[in-house]
Amino acid sequence: MTQTYENYIGGEWTGSGETQDVTNPADETDVVSTVPVSSTAETDEAVAAAVDATDEWGGMPGPERGAILRETGEILKSRKDELAETLTREEGKPLGEAEGEVQRAIDIFYYYAEKARDFGGTVKQPSGGRAGLQTKKEPMGVAALITPWNYPIAIPAWKIAPALAVGNAVVIKPAMQAPTVGAMIVEALDEAGIPDGAINLVCGPGSEVGERLTTHEDVDVVSFTGSASVGEHVYDQATNNGKRAQAEMGGKNPTIVMPSADVDKAADIVGAGAFGGTGQACTATSRAIIHEDVYDEFLDAIVDYAEALDIGNGLDRADMGPHVSEDELAGSLEYIDIAQSEGATLETGGEELTGGEYDAGNFISPAVFSDVEPDMRIAQEEVFGPVLAVIPVSDFDEGVEVANDIDYGLSASVVTEKIEEENEFIERSESGVVKVNEKTTGLELHVPFGGLKRSSTNTYREQGDAGLEFFSYIKTVYRNS
Repeated sequence: MTQTYENYIGGEWTGSGETQDVTNPADETDVVSTVPVSSTAETDEAVAAAVDATDEWGGMPGPERGAILRETGEILKSRKDELAETLTREEGKPLGEAEGEVQRAIDIFYYYAEKARDFGGTVKQPSGGRAGLQTKKEPMGVAALITPWNYPIAIPAWKIAPALAVGNAVVIKPAMQAPTVGAMIVEALDEAGIPDGAINLVCGPGSEVGERLTTHEDVDVVSFTGSASVGEHVYDQATNNGKRAQAEMGGKNPTIVMPSADVDKAADIVGAGAFGGTGQACTATSRAIIHEDVYDEFLDAIVDYAEALDIGNGLDRADMGPHVSEDELAGSLEYIDIAQSEGATLETGGEELTGGEYDAGNFISPAVFSDVEPDMRIAQEEVFGPVLAVIPVSDFDEGVEVANDIDYGLSASVVTEKIEEENEFIERSESGVVKVNEKTTGLELHVPFGGLKRSSTNTYREQGDAGLEFFSYIKTVYRNS
């Protein structure tokens, strides 16, 4: 069934004339939704509506805002099956992964609903004869959120919920490859009774809608998730126009495997991180850095893991779905050619899948490369697909050096049974997320998330209390009465 969504501006669903079909990347004959292709005019309308709503929404007591967020979570929960199926149809990930992502969005709204209740400040003991000394937290004003297609409900949720919890009015621009479940969040907020203008949705290209949001004089704070090249541009544009901004961007995430590890367990950890979500995650494992003593054994195990995966339509609960678009598929295929031209050995996969159900979608078999040198492009550049580079090292120190010798620093893990290696890796890893005996993907919602180097502007973290901090400022109050 095809859904039709308009922009949501000032409490009303309104079209913009031109529209775009969103299709299923597993079956491009399946039209998931039709959405507007908006321009700066609609963006300006949305910002104006948000400005008009700031006093009412920001002035509402925190518990009342929290009640609306909790009701939003309840509505999303009641539509969980529909949301998960829609997510799989528009983004391609297996239905089980989609169900987990939808549940995460529900949990995020529940979490920030409670946080809104006690969002306030602190009371301090004053000096001298003052009657009082305290801090008071205030919303920034109008928040512009620019979100990606690979987690099309979780990432909008973890930006929308904290922004609203502290009293900001929001304008969100979802990615055009997968905007439908983002629109369904806004639908739930509307049903939950959020005041007109407190949440606004504008669908359109980043070159128009996103650019306008980052430069609009009435936008106070900008949050972006996406590629490094675009994120750096967004951050520069926003900060040059006097806005608070954060950008969470790409990754080239390593997992180090040491001789003390159970190699089969290590292959499961690396495989899940590399090929889950078709490798289309900023935290995906793209480099397996393996001690030479277990390199051959690990290589055999990870090849077996990749070859055992069922590739197909996510609605059929395949292990791995398609790329989200033809362009993303072409990007992975190009890197597979580049890796081979540089001398890496393709152990398995890396082929565009055709025939039968594959002809209607953007499918590739998961690729494993051996004989990878740390300076090869396949080991340095983000691929954003199910492509794993397996790199041998002679000892732990070399493993850490290879892991850190990269422009990115988002997520990193080590698989070892030695506590001293665990502790040293935690200290020396140049990444914002460090994991021990876990895959590089997967996040808890109540702790900060963000990266280093080109993975992040490293200004403010997302999620947990850090999400609230980004969307608010502190006012210090002195009383002498």
